[in-house]
Amino acid sequence: MGSDLSRRAFVVTSLATGFALAVSPVSAETITTDSSGLVAGEVKIGAMPAYRAMPEGKGPFPLVLVVHEIFGVHEHIKDVCRRLAKAGYMAVAPELYARQGDVSKLQGFEEILKVVGKVPDDQVMSDLDATVAWAKKSGKVDDGRVAITGFCWGGRIVWLYAARGASNVKAGVAWYGRISHAVNANQTTTPLDVGSKLKAPVLGLYAGHDAGIPVSQVELMRRELGNGKTGSEIHVYPDAEHGFYADYRPSYSKAAADDAWLKLLAWLKKNGV
Repeated sequence: MGSDLSRRAFVVTSLATGFALAVSPVSAETITTDSSGLVAGEVKIGAMPAYRAMPEGKGPFPLVLVVHEIFGVHEHIKDVCRRLAKAGYMAVAPELYARQGDVSKLQGFEEILKVVGKVPDDQVMSDLDATVAWAKKSGKVDDGRVAITGFCWGGRIVWLYAARGASNVKAGVAWYGRISHAVNANQTTTPLDVGSKLKAPVLGLYAGHDAGIPVSQVELMRRELGNGKTGSEIHVYPDAEHGFYADYRPSYSKAAADDAWLKLLAWLKKNGV
């Protein structure tokens, strides 16, 4: 079943400005990527708000879906889109909580988790399909070159989306997404369940000191990937913490982040995106 993208389906119809309230104050190391040479800003996919950045010009450009963290599409995710656009991609980050609530204005993690817990995986998958269809309809996208990347909450989604084989996705990069967790009516599958069944190659980027994702789980996932046929890989940064790419947070590790970004770009190129 496709997504209902009409206005009545959404609680949130525009993106947050700046950073999510829950991450204040932001770090002095926060990176800001300008939009010179880019077409960048908020767009609507039906009534679903999203951020899109791409190079100026006719294209067509390869497409990267950017799946946000638990904080939704705030300034960090917009900046990631601009970074990808500077590398030659159209990057689109849909606000995947927009039917359930606006997490950007919530201060506490417990409040945020109440909203996030209401978001069904099936809805997310359909909204990502709709995002790809919207991008292709623009005439600016190379139909055969589609990838997905995501961070934290979005890292888990990358694994699940790559297992569906939808939208001609050719590659994924999952940043410190959950691997094993309790299932419920909205989250019925774990990445570990689909590790050997991926339809597209995924590069997992994980931290050796992640309080929520023990290295033992990462190694289980690595084993499952080895049972598959996509050549998917995992790289662990032994000294890094969860959120090591999030330059606006204390968890940021410049060395790990810089290396991981180069690995992302190389992975996309290696897999034809």
